[in-house]
Amino acid sequence: MSTEPGLGATPGADEAVEGDGSTTAAGPAGADGPTAGTDGARDAQTASPRANATSGADGGDGGPGGTAAPGDAPGGDAVAEAAKQSEAEAELAAQRIERERIERRKAEKKAPIASGAGLSGQAADLLAAIRAVESGDRPAATVFAAPEPAPSPRSAPDPVVQRPRPAPAEAAPAVETVAAVRAVLAAGGAPESLAPQAAAALGDGAEALLREDPWQLLRISGVRPDQADGFARALLGAECGPDDERRGRAVTGWLLEQAALAGHTALEMPALVAALAQRAVPDPEAAVQDALAEGDALVFQDALDPHAPEPEDEEEERPVRVLVGLERYALAEESLADGLARLVNSLSKDAPEPWEAAATAASGGAAELAAAVAGHGLVLHTGGEAARAEPAALLAAARSAGLRAFAAVHAPEGHRRPADGAAAGDADREAPVGTVAGLLSGAEGPGRDAEGALDLDLLIVLDAPQLDVESAAMIVEALPDGARLVLSGDPAVLWSAGPGRVFADLLAARVCPQIASRTPDPGPLGELVSGIGAGELGQVEAPGKEIVIVPVRDAGEAVHRTVQLVADSVPRAIGVPAEQTVVITPGHGGAAGTRALNAALKERLNPGPGRFGGFDPGDRVAYSPAPGRTVPGQVVDADGDGLHLSCAGEPVVVPRERVEQAVRHGWALTAHQAVGARWPAAVVVLPGDAAQALSRPWVYTAFSRAGRHLSVVHGVEQALPRAVAETLPKPRTTRLPLLLSTQVPPASEA
Repeated sequence: MSTEPGLGATPGADEAVEGDGSTTAAGPAGADGPTAGTDGARDAQTASPRANATSGADGGDGGPGGTAAPGDAPGGDAVAEAAKQSEAEAELAAQRIERERIERRKAEKKAPIASGAGLSGQAADLLAAIRAVESGDRPAATVFAAPEPAPSPRSAPDPVVQRPRPAPAEAAPAVETVAAVRAVLAAGGAPESLAPQAAAALGDGAEALLREDPWQLLRISGVRPDQADGFARALLGAECGPDDERRGRAVTGWLLEQAALAGHTALEMPALVAALAQRAVPDPEAAVQDALAEGDALVFQDALDPHAPEPEDEEEERPVRVLVGLERYALAEESLADGLARLVNSLSKDAPEPWEAAATAASGGAAELAAAVAGHGLVLHTGGEAARAEPAALLAAARSAGLRAFAAVHAPEGHRRPADGAAAGDADREAPVGTVAGLLSGAEGPGRDAEGALDLDLLIVLDAPQLDVESAAMIVEALPDGARLVLSGDPAVLWSAGPGRVFADLLAARVCPQIASRTPDPGPLGELVSGIGAGELGQVEAPGKEIVIVPVRDAGEAVHRTVQLVADSVPRAIGVPAEQTVVITPGHGGAAGTRALNAALKERLNPGPGRFGGFDPGDRVAYSPAPGRTVPGQVVDADGDGLHLSCAGEPVVVPRERVEQAVRHGWALTAHQAVGARWPAAVVVLPGDAAQALSRPWVYTAFSRAGRHLSVVHGVEQALPRAVAETLPKPRTTRLPLLLSTQVPPASEA
């Protein structure tokens, strides 16, 4: 067995899996210097089957100055569907309804925003002006099914419960509107295929709006400023120039959208101004002011130390940072902070009898969690895969005590996992569990009372690091007063695909009890992954071939070895069939990205002509019902209605118009597509050109997707241990910690 410095390795796939395999794991190596990496934000666009990633990175660049090609945006042609309701439409419509509800709640408040909104000077004048102008049913059954528990004791009659039902489908743009927009796009030299997206994004009068302001084309996902400039020149001729204020406003909004794709809920003013200058905006400050005046963005002056005393000198100003953000994310973040403060502050510290009973019934690691939940409205729980047994035991104990409890996971495959490791008996396997998306859309979960609140006493959200600010805000707003919320997850995995870092911000804010599980992940895989989380890629004994390293020289060999492992070596030596093995690689593009790997795996595992838009029955697929969400599935058939899939055991029909945008082959995934799910075996492919894409969270997430066996197709040499030791997540600019700090006092140590 050949060995690199600090790295147990085998020269071939068969020898790697079927040899003695006594010591096969990555070991520590000297670090020559930092390696640029990427965090979960770079995966934000990978759910789209056409997201361009030619360099092998996991998605687009996403931040200010990032680029994406037209047509690469997730769900680009979804608006063309008019006759048939899809899961994506139901989810997006439900999210829109919930956002409107949040806006109504905010409008009803007479007091100004309590946190971060103490504006002064020009910022306060701008915000005041802007606001003054602004004022002028279950499609997929859960794995668990338990009888409804007895209702908890209440002094008032139970509210009328509205059972969950899918949200109504969103109407597609009128055919005449799409045709008119198509004509404008053709006149400006833009792809006519963008017409449905443009008509949906711009609404009624889209044709006139594009003729009057061609840079509105930037509101369509995937369009770059240079492409919008060419469109504007074709329509406006001599009137078009880089100093056009319409261009400055549009580019400002586009940069803020790109920042959101990279995970930011707002940008600091200097960063935004610098990015505008890079995009050839002659007067960046004026462009920002125009965008603020038009209401395209909001400005905030957040105190660097909100608890610092007021300056004694009236002329002395408190140090602040000036942030600019899009209204939808600013509104969601403020609503999330308000809702969390309500949960924390409105709960009596005296636990009523059912909560005491639930805390008494819990045992082991779940007992500490149950005790914290009994006396607090918000509790954070951290731990690895094995720690999921603790919230599962809490769920069972709460329902046994007559409390209405529900758990939500990130991916459909996560339905089984909360109970898999639980040791509290069969009751855990019967606990009701759904997905976050299903809960928000109304397709899964409990009913709602007359006021629209979830009919729950306890909601447990697992995979909490995957919550973005909008999803988190909708969850919190839907909880009634007096309900408990448990956010549970592994803080070492990749962050959410959408903007924000809710779980990490809450951990840093320390406004509620934090229960750190002491249940370690077992075996060599658990030891390896735990070390990665601590920044160490240590040597791990794997006598059962739980971990195997397969060194490769180039991308072509990486693809060959991967197919060999999935199709032959792992099934024969480990006993895990190909359909239970996932392949994970840093990006979609490149010679060993998901596209190349899926093509090779299809040829070996399910060859066929691809007569259904490139797919055949039996193909494994990754279905993206909405941007940032990936659901693994399998092709069943196709007909006039669209492509028929089986996802987590449930039938899904993807309309023909959406197949190209929403479905890709799924033998190989990116780490962000795979997060929230686990497979018995995982093959992680690290070609040489992927070194710059690696980071500690990426490696941790990819390696921890394996339940029994992990093979690493390794071509990055010392870049792997360097990434684990040195490359941390890229920071995200968010306002949640500050917003919480002015409403919720710091919690004592749990």
